[in-house]
Amino acid sequence: MIYVIIPIFVLIIFYFFSSKVSPIPYFPTNSADLDKIIKAFEMRNNMTIIDLGAGDGAVIFAAAKKAYELGLNTRFVAVDINVILTTIMQIRRLFHPNKSNIKIICKDMFKLDFRSILNNTTSCVLYIYISPWFTKAVDKLIKDQNIKAKIVSYFYPVEDKKESQKIKGIHDIYIYTP
Repeated sequence: MIYVIIPIFVLIIFYFFSSKVSPIPYFPTNSADLDKIIKAFEMRNNMTIIDLGAGDGAVIFAAAKKAYELGLNTRFVAVDINVILTTIMQIRRLFHPNKSNIKIICKDMFKLDFRSILNNTTSCVLYIYISPWFTKAVDKLIKDQNIKAKIVSYFYPVEDKKESQKIKGIHDIYIYTP
């Protein structure tokens, strides 16, 4: 009984408060595009993949599972300002086979110091599926912190930036290389 009540309670709270705790609306990634997004990451050892505005963590958990299956030591960081969504991700992390390589951060992505996350990392991928009016701000944040990172943007292109590759899916996936 408790296993039914808790998820319903969380969903009710999420429904009424999620837009009040985050300026970016929560829209889940279309599951039909997950494999294409993960392929766009080009995962390898000593890499860090950061999901800015991670939502419920669907992308980060799917990618972490794939890395685990491939025997990669890729690190995954999910960043979201929404305390409800980060709590859901923390619970999901507990049961994930690659949980030691997954970090959940409840913070405003625009106040994040990327250098503190990227210790001993040979390469970095930033994944974004955020409102189009925030994509340019994320690009500026990366430039301001002098981060050499590949950007994989789902659904929305990064304003004023030319993609190096575009993958067709249910929604387009835009890839920007440093």
